[in-house]
Amino acid sequence: MSGSVVIAGLGPGNDALVTPEVAAALDKATDIVGYIPYVARVAPRAGLTLHPSDNRVEIDRSRHALEMASEGKHVVVVSSGDPGVFAMAAAVLEAVEHGDPVWRDLDIKVLPGITAMLAAAAACGAPLGHDFCAINLSDNMKPWALIDKRLRLAAEADFAMAFYNPRSKSRPEGFGKALKALQEACGDARPMIFARNVSRPDQTIKIVPLTDVTEDMADMRTVVLLGNSQTRIIERDGAPLIYTPRSVDG
Repeated sequence: MSGSVVIAGLGPGNDALVTPEVAAALDKATDIVGYIPYVARVAPRAGLTLHPSDNRVEIDRSRHALEMASEGKHVVVVSSGDPGVFAMAAAVLEAVEHGDPVWRDLDIKVLPGITAMLAAAAACGAPLGHDFCAINLSDNMKPWALIDKRLRLAAEADFAMAFYNPRSKSRPEGFGKALKALQEACGDARPMIFARNVSRPDQTIKIVPLTDVTEDMADMRTVVLLGNSQTRIIERDGAPLIYTPRSVDG
């Protein structure tokens, strides 16, 4: 087949953080497929068709991309951050597995991008400097009981953590439930970092002890990071630096 599908990460928001490899794929594309605000980040040009769609149609979006590629088009499916982190790469591959057998013969590539959690961590130092995990707090695709279990086990293992999709208008209570589980399981005042609009001109970073966090501090434009029991804060003039040591005693 002459068509192709590239699943690309556009990074956290600043165009300077789009990788050259992804920029080259966008330049070659005949069609761009993705969630409405992510497609809006791609500049229109002659010969390029944009296909924005709603956030809850990932499999339909994936099938559409694969169908166009099977017709010979060069399709780029865009996500923010990295497409393999709570994004479109898994959805496209799921569509390949369960879809038309000819899709398996397509030229399919996944191009990495800088995630929001890594951009947020870099903005305040190195809070993910030792073992860490990333947890999606949305229960749209998995039961809340599983999220609660993973939060408590991650705290027991003393991971630093990154949280995606903490709180939305349709899920206003989710972050509060997550906070309750973390405060019970951690039992200390380790720092929680709220990075809103990370890498954009209006970026804000707020550092709050876990014991003082309230659920209204996060929304869907916020990436939340939580240090482990060893995470350190270096006070100085201006914004403090946060890091989690790479070594563990004992």
